[in-house]
Parts: sequence; structure tokens; C-alpha cells
Amino acid sequence: MTTDPVLTLTQWLSPTFPVGAFTYSHGLEHLVATGVVTNAETFSDWLTDTLTFGAGRNDVILLAAAYNTDATDLQEIDDMARALAPSAERLLEADQQGAAFARTAAAIHNLDLSALTYPVAVGHAAHLQHLPLADTARLFMHAFAANLTSAATRLVPLGQTEAQAVLLQTAPLCQEIADKAITETLDDIASTTFATDIASMNHETQYSRLFRS
Repeated sequence: MTTDPVLTLTQWLSPTFPVGAFTYSHGLEHLVATGVVTNAETFSDWLTDTLTFGAGRNDVILLAAAYNTDATDLQEIDDMARALAPSAERLLEADQQGAAFARTAAAIHNLDLSALTYPVAVGHAAHLQHLPLADTARLFMHAFAANLTSAATRLVPLGQTEAQAVLLQTAPLCQEIADKAITETLDDIASTTFATDIASMNHETQYSRLFRS
């Protein structure tokens, strides 16, 4: 029996897949500590901006580029992904999650996967497994939003119902951004989430921290 590709992607992008996503907040911890994000409304605004104008969209473009290329050009895409990281912690976030994903996916699927940044690793693995790009991009985007929602639930803090309401409202945006991003190229990458980038830099020296970014 052939497994539905969506089930494979759900496994890869679920919290049970050992990439350590729960240890990263993408700079959100500093924004909570400084009073920028304080409730469901401000978290929703921040999440929307991060997905639309920041790493959310850019990561899907990188994922699609990795999916659509052969192994010889992967290094150039991965180098670009690393160069886009605005802070040491954000680079750690992309690097460590990607390496952990590659190790596990290679082991369970018998794939030849090198340690790549997270979106590049997922895109390349999806290509090797012949998984549909559109579904891969949508579920990757939603997993990113879900992980940040989980972090906000603990940090803000938000109630479980409030947090899930924000994530539900964000789902159509995840689909919209993913569907467009897979039609774009590396030349379309851009980011204007300066406050989040600066927060990720400041988080490196924050006195009290629960998260690695």
C-alpha cells in the first residue's frame, strides 16, 4: 500500500519529529520580555508580519528552490539561507533544526541527506521522496506558525483556546503565502521584519531565557 504523501509530511513537520523546534522562539521571547507582544492581538500581529514579510515567506522560497534543483546546486542555496540569518541564534535555529531533520529523515527513509539548513533540508528530502511541492510548502509554513504559537502560549502567556484561535486565523495566510512563494525565485527573497531581527540579536544577551532564540 502506498502511503499518502500528506501523512509523510505530517510526520516530518509534527512536534514529534526530533528537530528541537520547541526550543526556539525566533526572537519572540525578547519581544515578550520588553512588552512588545503582550496578548493574543499583539502576538497575532507579530506572527502575521513574520510570515508575510520575514522568514516565513523566505523559508518557503528556499524550500522550493531546494526542491526544484539537483544536488549539485544545493550548497549555493544553503549558503544563501545561512547568509540570510540576522543573528547567531537565528543561524543556530536554521542550522540545528536542519541537521536534526536530515539525520532522522535519512535514517528512516534510507536517503542520502547532508546537514543543510532546515528549509533546504525539507525541500530536498521532499524532492527525493517525490512529495508534492505545494503540500510540502503549506505544511512547512503551518508548522512554523504552530511552533511560534506554542512558544507564545508559554511566553505571553496565552490560554490554549486563545492561542489556537490565532493559529486558526493564520491558516489561510499560511496557504496563501506558501502557494505564491513556490512560484518565486531566490531573487524574490526580501525581509522587512527589522524589529524581530533586532530582538533576536538582543536575545543573545538576555538575562533570563527559556528558548535558544
